[in-house]
Amino acid sequence: MRHSIGVCRKEDKMSGRNQNNRPARSIRGPQSALTDFLASHNISANQIQLDHQRRRNQAQTAQDPNNTQQDGGDPSAAVTAAASPAEAAVETTADRKAREKEEKRKKDQQKALEKIKASKKFQKRKKLLDNSDEEEELARQWLGTINTPAPGQMENCAICGKRFTVTPYSRAAPQGGLLCNPCGKDLDKDDGGSAKKKKKTTAGGPVGRRRKMQSNILDGTYHIGARSLMNLCIDTLAKNIALAEDLGDLPAPLVDRIARILSKRRLLDPNTLELFLQPKAEDVHIYDGAKLSSENIMRIFQVVPKIKNLKIRNAIQFKDEVMDYVISRDNINLEGFYLHGANLVSETHFIKYLKAKGQSLRSFKIYYTDKHFGNEAVTALKEHAPALNRLKICHNQEVSGDGVREIAELKQLQHLSLDLHKSVHSDVYVHVLKNIGAGLKTLSLKMVPEIDNTVLDAIHANCRSLEKLRITDSEVMTDEGFARLFNDWENPGLITLDLQKCRQLDSAHPRANPDNLGLCSNGFRALMEHSGRTLRHLNIHACRHISREAFEEVFSAQSVYPDLRDLEISFCEEVTDFIVGSIFRSCPYLREMNVFGCMKVKDVRVPRGKILVGVPNAVGMQIDGDA
Repeated sequence: MRHSIGVCRKEDKMSGRNQNNRPARSIRGPQSALTDFLASHNISANQIQLDHQRRRNQAQTAQDPNNTQQDGGDPSAAVTAAASPAEAAVETTADRKAREKEEKRKKDQQKALEKIKASKKFQKRKKLLDNSDEEEELARQWLGTINTPAPGQMENCAICGKRFTVTPYSRAAPQGGLLCNPCGKDLDKDDGGSAKKKKKTTAGGPVGRRRKMQSNILDGTYHIGARSLMNLCIDTLAKNIALAEDLGDLPAPLVDRIARILSKRRLLDPNTLELFLQPKAEDVHIYDGAKLSSENIMRIFQVVPKIKNLKIRNAIQFKDEVMDYVISRDNINLEGFYLHGANLVSETHFIKYLKAKGQSLRSFKIYYTDKHFGNEAVTALKEHAPALNRLKICHNQEVSGDGVREIAELKQLQHLSLDLHKSVHSDVYVHVLKNIGAGLKTLSLKMVPEIDNTVLDAIHANCRSLEKLRITDSEVMTDEGFARLFNDWENPGLITLDLQKCRQLDSAHPRANPDNLGLCSNGFRALMEHSGRTLRHLNIHACRHISREAFEEVFSAQSVYPDLRDLEISFCEEVTDFIVGSIFRSCPYLREMNVFGCMKVKDVRVPRGKILVGVPNAVGMQIDGDA
């Protein structure tokens, strides 16, 4: 019995039935990742098996030449004959399923079209159509919109068949369906390129343009009104300097302006430097040499052998070897030497250069040399540069009173500018002014908190040709001293005057000034009476002890200052709207006025073509006149 039961169970399994004589259920497990991958790429596992079987039959046929000869020598016939009946049956079944699937798709599509045509929305649109062809086309168009997968869904590409994620930018295929990104790009190329890119707008919109304008105002490059064609061409050239091969025969001022623009944009490098090196030139101005090496600087002297005036700012790589190279060239005799930031040149090499080339030197300006240009170098100037008429030593940490005293021996000096970190006594400046003050046209003493009225008296007594005077950050000079300087001074009217931060400093009582330290009301009246009609640039920044009455008296209705172009009165606390309006009236050609920190300036009508900078309100720091 057990044996018969086992036989029956075995027969039931073979016949596909269970014990209750019911058909066996086809239970399948979960699909593998490989199966899902093949299905997503429209790859049939059954087709792979058939192809494998075909290749095996083909290989067997190739190994058996007798079968090939019997079949007439046609290997393909052997392969076809080797195909099993099951394979043909499978292919026939696949074709039948595909045909049934296509018929079902067409029926579903027709039902969907009929449903669309029966909708109220379509009936309204139908009234606007001319014939039935347009009706059918509109219905199919709506059907395509409905059947289009939503962004985020998966879809098969209509060309390559790969499965991809639909996005709002997926392109529709010409024959229907959607395209993946690679196929869409290929189709764009075939159609003649993608759509043109949108025009790039100015970054930041109006805010960005306003900031750019304000930056130009602070840089001193802002221009009121329409720009000239030359300015536009210069800006275009500066923006596309990488495409330029040569600047040609442009005038020197235009070349200098292009160099300034490139330096501001940090575009001056060894490649663009070649544009400014002309063999016949005598002046070379480099406003940003931070990207230049020592070899690049030496190349300047190689390409421009007739150079007379050299100006290099941020000359970081101007080292001792560069100075040795300049000294070794007999044809290089500089008349103007402007060196900024060359703190790697030793004082020994400065002295060596002055001994070798000082006879031809007319102008010598050095900035930020730290402790590498001291009293010995100034003494070398006195001994080896007798024709020097312009000397400027700024941000120097080494020159002291002994070095300044040696300047008194430079009898040809006409322009003197000093900005020293070490304190120099007033008597030293008095000694210098007594010896060379009569020939000075420029006198600039910056950051001199300890000099007193004796220096002002020496200027009054000895200087007869001054055009530019600068004394800044004085904490000892008094209003009476400034008044004595300008009253009955035999010097012609000044063109440029800078007395910024000459005021009393007392954090405990900042507005109390019992000793009238700094430039106050009487000194301001005296300077405007002496030089008001010739002044072009006036800077009284932070001279906060000038009274409102003094401003109103100086800029009264009867006063006219025709040459004044730039006025700096920031942090003068008594300046009001009325005073600003009076200044515009008394200075008809005034271009720019700064009023930073003048908190009493609130609402001023600025004449057309004038610039008022620093108004403390929410409108902005600049008001362009429209009155």
